[in-house]
Amino acid sequence: MIELQTDTMVSRKVFLGGSWVATEEAIDVFDPANGQAFARVHTIGRGHVHGALKTAAAVLPVWRGLTAKERGALLNRVADELNRRKNEIARIITQENGKPLAQSEGEVAMAEDHLRWFAEEGRRVYGRMIPPQAKGKRHLVVKTPIGVVGAIAPWNFPLVLSVRKVAPALAAGCPVILKPASQTPLSAIALAECMESAGMPSGVFQLAIGNAAMIAEEFLTNDTCRKISFTGSTRTGQELIRGAAKSIKPLCLELGGHAPLLVFDDCDLDRAVQEAIIAKFRNTGQSCIAANRIYVQKTIYNDFVQRFVAAAKALKVGPGLEPGMDVGPMISQHALDGALAQLRDAEMHGGRVLVGGKRLAGHSGYFLEPTVIEGVGDEALCMNEETFAPIAPITSFETEEEAVRRANATPYGLSAYAMTRDIGRIFRLAESIEAGTLGINDGAPSTSQSPFGGVKQSGWGRELGIEGLEAFLETKHVSIGGI
Repeated sequence: MIELQTDTMVSRKVFLGGSWVATEEAIDVFDPANGQAFARVHTIGRGHVHGALKTAAAVLPVWRGLTAKERGALLNRVADELNRRKNEIARIITQENGKPLAQSEGEVAMAEDHLRWFAEEGRRVYGRMIPPQAKGKRHLVVKTPIGVVGAIAPWNFPLVLSVRKVAPALAAGCPVILKPASQTPLSAIALAECMESAGMPSGVFQLAIGNAAMIAEEFLTNDTCRKISFTGSTRTGQELIRGAAKSIKPLCLELGGHAPLLVFDDCDLDRAVQEAIIAKFRNTGQSCIAANRIYVQKTIYNDFVQRFVAAAKALKVGPGLEPGMDVGPMISQHALDGALAQLRDAEMHGGRVLVGGKRLAGHSGYFLEPTVIEGVGDEALCMNEETFAPIAPITSFETEEEAVRRANATPYGLSAYAMTRDIGRIFRLAESIEAGTLGINDGAPSTSQSPFGGVKQSGWGRELGIEGLEAFLETKHVSIGGI
């Protein structure tokens, strides 16, 4: 069990083949709230990854041979372990990621819900019988596990985005090797402990902690790995696509976002402000579905901005383990520097900072004040690139057609938001906005039973919902003659 301390370095091994393995190399894990290393985690080489894939392939017949009910029972036991250790694991997430503790608690709860959803959904993998066109034949469609899965998870939601990949793959009958982000490996180690305590068969779930490029290369080139599921930047997704082309390896890619948030003059203004604050500043703005660009109809622009700025000013910023925090530190100095560079660029393109705009004084960690900036030109970086920071650029629009055009003027399409009570407009936006998820009066739309993923350069495939399970299944036609 992981024990987090502030005065002693914690050392953790890597979970391979059902055992905790100490290797020669290790990496430090840093607390973004103070920039100090507090844990050291063993890392693996390419030979370990090759061995993990071999182990997973050996256990594949056993795992897929279990009934979906049996696999689901094991996943529910993992969920039970997460629930039993929820307070401890939430603190782990906060210390390695920085987010406020209440948000980490929500992440653990959602991860538990994902496990329970797929534990049950695995029992509903239905095939079908197709009416024949020729006498003496019958046609069946059956669903079979795709095989060993390599899962690569990001640092911003280190537990729940790992579980989004692991839970459906395991439910479908696929062993999984999880590569967590090097900044946040302790959440994955806690998940591995829960797997072990739940009695997960040896080799069904393993960890690959180490150099991302090396691990991805082994996943790509080793035929034992039958699918890769990745969450991260569009640039890295493009590299995976190039690598997968050599062997036509299936990929599920959840990539970058650049979410617009449209505020129409018929909205409930108080709710619109509340949901916009959630969509923008949750997880310190370090979310692929964060509202990157806020467009407000001119007739309510001044009123909305006044209320939004007041709400942003009221957010409590500080170390995530301190009570009552709304916004924590950014993940690293590099991330903070990038955010400040975007702010300087926005000001050069006509932006005016209404609140925030600088590093939070009095802290040694990577804190940026929640920032609202208005009047930014459409050519500014923050209006064209993903902003992984608590920065909210706001501008105005006049008509629905203009709002949709500007919302769609991006190569990305992961998520979008709209604040409106016009039912006709809701349906029009549902059909015209180019995004995989559209939150209407809802700043936190993700849920276990609904599909999640992007269009355009925001990715391939879907996670969660029934689509999330289908991602790890092959569809097979069986034609039977002589009947």
